[in-house]
Amino acid sequence: MNPKLVTADEILPMLDGARRAGRTVAFANGIFDLLHVGHVRYLAAAAKHGDLLVVGLNSDASARALKGAGRPIIPAAERAEILAALECVDYVVLFDEATCDALLGRMKPDVHCKGTDYTPDTVPEGPTVRAYGGRVAIVGDPKDHATRDIIAGIKAGRRDTFNR
Repeated sequence: MNPKLVTADEILPMLDGARRAGRTVAFANGIFDLLHVGHVRYLAAAAKHGDLLVVGLNSDASARALKGAGRPIIPAAERAEILAALECVDYVVLFDEATCDALLGRMKPDVHCKGTDYTPDTVPEGPTVRAYGGRVAIVGDPKDHATRDIIAGIKAGRRDTFNR
């Protein structure tokens, strides 16, 4: 089994040990269906906000509830394995809820990183993060890559789906 793929219960003592050693924890989350360059840039930027990067990954049921029927395209176990293969990712934790609030409340990362489609005031989990003393960081490049657009381009038979 991949040591980067952990449960919420497993990661808590790991994070405690990291903090005792003076390390900071950054957290990023998402569905990451059809991993694309926008995802990679978001995670690489998030990793710069801590000594460790934990990625919260929406489960299949959670992704389906948020994105609709037919999603995710890639099952959670495979999405987790792909994320874990990225050098900038230290741990991947699956969660079933629509938001990562409960996971944030348990882990209490120093920094919760969200993409540029948010502002510090519009991050849904912002109140949770601020309540335990963490901070929110907006990271990554402009939001001009989207899995839904890639899927639409493929369905439409567009050969320029990946040309920007």
